[in-house]
Amino acid sequence: MMHTIRQILDEKGRDVHAVKPDDTVLEAIRRMAELGIGALLVMDDGRLLGLISERDYARKVILADRRSHDTRVADIMSAPAITIDARATAEAGLALMTNKRIRHLPVLDQGKLVGVVSVGDLVYTILGDQQDLIEQLERYVTG
Repeated sequence: MMHTIRQILDEKGRDVHAVKPDDTVLEAIRRMAELGIGALLVMDDGRLLGLISERDYARKVILADRRSHDTRVADIMSAPAITIDARATAEAGLALMTNKRIRHLPVLDQGKLVGVVSVGDLVYTILGDQQDLIEQLERYVTG
């Protein structure tokens, strides 16, 4: 059985961690480190504006010789955020992430933000689905 994005969120949890566009990049990076995650949503008044990731930090702050305590999240975030519908399959999510070269996807359910999935979440799920299918086929063949 192919998992939907909603099922993945149901299993892993729907924690949404966010920063505001006017927060400093230093605050965002500290928060990611504390949470052990690689990206944060950028939100303002409940609206999803974009994402800030470790990759954004490396490329747009460090390599640009900017200062993380002077740079605002809004100045380096990836925007607009690429999102996926909760009803989509894990395979569709992984294809989108591969095509857009991103590692985190905010998930929408009827236009409302309900969580975030990572490339790791999707790969883990797809591999599990494939293993289940292999076991079903083996049972069928050995009857």
